[in-house]
Amino acid sequence: MTLYKKNLAQLCIGISLALLCQLSNALSPIPPSGTTPTKRTIEYDWMSVSAWDRMHAEDVVVAQYDQVDVLFVGDSITAGWHWPIWEKNFKPLKAANFGIGGDNTGNVLWRLQHGAVGTIQPKLIVVLIGVNNIGGLQESPEQAAAGVTKVVQQLQLAWPNSKILLNAVFPFDQASNSDNRSKVKKLNKIIAKLGDNKTIFFKDYGPLLLQKDGSISPDIMADFLHPTAKGYQVWADAMTPDIQQLLQ
Repeated sequence: MTLYKKNLAQLCIGISLALLCQLSNALSPIPPSGTTPTKRTIEYDWMSVSAWDRMHAEDVVVAQYDQVDVLFVGDSITAGWHWPIWEKNFKPLKAANFGIGGDNTGNVLWRLQHGAVGTIQPKLIVVLIGVNNIGGLQESPEQAAAGVTKVVQQLQLAWPNSKILLNAVFPFDQASNSDNRSKVKKLNKIIAKLGDNKTIFFKDYGPLLLQKDGSISPDIMADFLHPTAKGYQVWADAMTPDIQQLLQ
């Protein structure tokens, strides 16, 4: 083989390998991202995909036909409001609950882009999302904050005249010095900058759920993640006056 042909063969092999690598990357599954609208595909033992589909479909109907002045958007912490507390504090305000357990910011983005906007025109949107970006997607605080930012932007796009009450992500894990506590603090520090006190109002109610030593009591969060009825009462007592003020 002449030197020319040898070099040409090596060049062709190099190009072929590069094309194969590009093709392999293109065919590889894209890892979940909190900034990418993503439908629920994971079958949890506590919630099937079909159940998630049904809950989203119910929200779509509400968005299309109901009158909603206060819209709650989020994950299981939003979905799990203790019913007597919800009835007393939020039902009179014509509130709707678009929280679905296990959702990360990507799931919320997908829901908003697939019918959950409808024709409603909420005066106020209450948002609490991001904990599953850390616990489920294993994202960094910076990545989770980017997802929360995308959700806020999507809400502004859908409802440019609505105010947004952006909740800081609640602390989780019992001990105050856990890695997850540190991640949540970093996440909240970033998303706090979204608040402008004009249309976006950032509030951190998380410290009210902690004991003096910074730990979480099982009376407030039995699993150190989801509020108990007592925990929801603490949140409602703190947030309801803010909601009423923002509705004026």
